[in-house]
Amino acid sequence: MGYEWLALAAASLWAIAALISVKPARHLGAFAYSRWRMFLVSLMLGGASLATGGWQSLGAGAVPLLILSGLIGIFIGDTALFACMNRMGPRRSGLLFSCHALFSALLGLWLFDETLTGWRLVGALLVFGGVMLAILFGRRGQSHDWEQVRGPIAIGIGLGLTAALCQSLGAIIAKPVMTGGDVDPVSASGVRMASALLAHCVLRLLRLPLAMPLNPINRPILAMIGVNGFLAMALGMTLILVALRQGDVGMVAILSSTTPVVLLPLLWWHSGQRPSLPAWAGALLATLGTILVLGMSGNH
Repeated sequence: MGYEWLALAAASLWAIAALISVKPARHLGAFAYSRWRMFLVSLMLGGASLATGGWQSLGAGAVPLLILSGLIGIFIGDTALFACMNRMGPRRSGLLFSCHALFSALLGLWLFDETLTGWRLVGALLVFGGVMLAILFGRRGQSHDWEQVRGPIAIGIGLGLTAALCQSLGAIIAKPVMTGGDVDPVSASGVRMASALLAHCVLRLLRLPLAMPLNPINRPILAMIGVNGFLAMALGMTLILVALRQGDVGMVAILSSTTPVVLLPLLWWHSGQRPSLPAWAGALLATLGTILVLGMSGNH
């Protein structure tokens, strides 16, 4: 499977996981929710790594980079994303998080001499423009609880952009490890997740107010966190790491940023409120852009 399809599969998994995460994230709070999710996903990835022997592929030089990638991309990035979602809902937080595509493309051009030219550039711009249009104009006539903004909007925007920047930095840091071709992606994801979990546990042991749960955990909430973690992190992030091994950081990020477009029909299904015409127009633009990227990447 080409890296483009891997990135698109990850985007779809993240869209489904975003809907599942709204209730438990608001029940526990961003920090407690992230901590529980990282704990469950660390168990999944660690078990898979031990079962397959993939942990043996982790060299001494790879582990520090993966730890740093996890601390920035998952510990800071994921926690900021869920804090943003609790304030602004899954659609707006999805829009802000999709900016990681722009950050990653610029960082990739700067650090790795990557190129976005010809039809690939046109396609990438259509994908990103379609995502922006689908979310920015997709809110008309929406009265669902998930569309309400809680607290100052500037703080929500800041959290969303922080999550986007941390996601792109985490991908950039992991890129050299994954391009070697010898590191098991599941084990690499496990190291990143475990490092983020450890940082969260330190905050919890220090009893920082932000790290304390808003409400007690219960079985339904725990089950939702487990399903969300498996789809978004165990599967989604591992697919991204495999894609990074094969493709440009910027292109992987742009394709994986189609999550907000995939969210539109899912939100319609969940809320019963049909997204506006500009939202669907944006989704069409993004789809056309994706076809261009997929069609032209073989000629790159």
